[in-house]
Amino acid sequence: MAPIIELRNVYKRFGDNIIYEDMSFGVEAGETFTIIGGSGMGKSVCLKLMIGLLPYDAGHVLYRGKEVGDMNAEELRELRRNVAMVFQGGALFDSMSVLDNVTYALREHTKMSDQDMLERARECLDMVGLGYDKDILYRMPASLSGGMRKRAALARSIAIKPEVILYDEPTTGLDPANIERIGHMIRKLQKELGVTSIVVTHDMPIAWKCSNRVAMLWQRKFPHIGTPEEMQANPAPEVHEFINGIYHEDQD
Repeated sequence: MAPIIELRNVYKRFGDNIIYEDMSFGVEAGETFTIIGGSGMGKSVCLKLMIGLLPYDAGHVLYRGKEVGDMNAEELRELRRNVAMVFQGGALFDSMSVLDNVTYALREHTKMSDQDMLERARECLDMVGLGYDKDILYRMPASLSGGMRKRAALARSIAIKPEVILYDEPTTGLDPANIERIGHMIRKLQKELGVTSIVVTHDMPIAWKCSNRVAMLWQRKFPHIGTPEEMQANPAPEVHEFINGIYHEDQD
């Protein structure tokens, strides 16, 4: 079976800075695929290439076998309905209530009634563990904690029932309890909704717990891809040093 998302021999640069050079990997439908690597290497660029937010200089970025770079405006709109992105800061609209944030894509892409959208918003907030707060729908993002904002952003991403969810550093800035909650949410959505998840993270415990496969960005490519067990046993010095470096950093 062909990958649901595939990057094949991709080249990407910003001016003189080469980000990817003949880079390739594929993500299977239903798996959680986690991207790790050093800061500033361009891990998040991968996600933006997948949904056409950035162009690539050469190679192929494919969604269900179709070239993303060749998509017209309507095709990109449909792509972004099927592939949702949870941005690093949550990226909730500050001027909108949680209800309006969660139902934003529903208003853009469906003809659901207000009552149906309200029910869908409640269902999604329940899925991410915010249903206990009966006033959550009418609160503004500024009144939420960092962990609640991340979970509200996740509720917004699943409201439209996407096939794929892209997570850009979903645990950055969170305390250990909220990091564990986000990891649980990623696993829960994969299990209950069957979504494909692609996670960019520097948080190795989350990578080990959530992933079917882990890919390490190294020298503009992904030379090391494997299950968590395979990656932890990988003898390559760069893999060993990166993993140990993350843990040492966490312990300081």
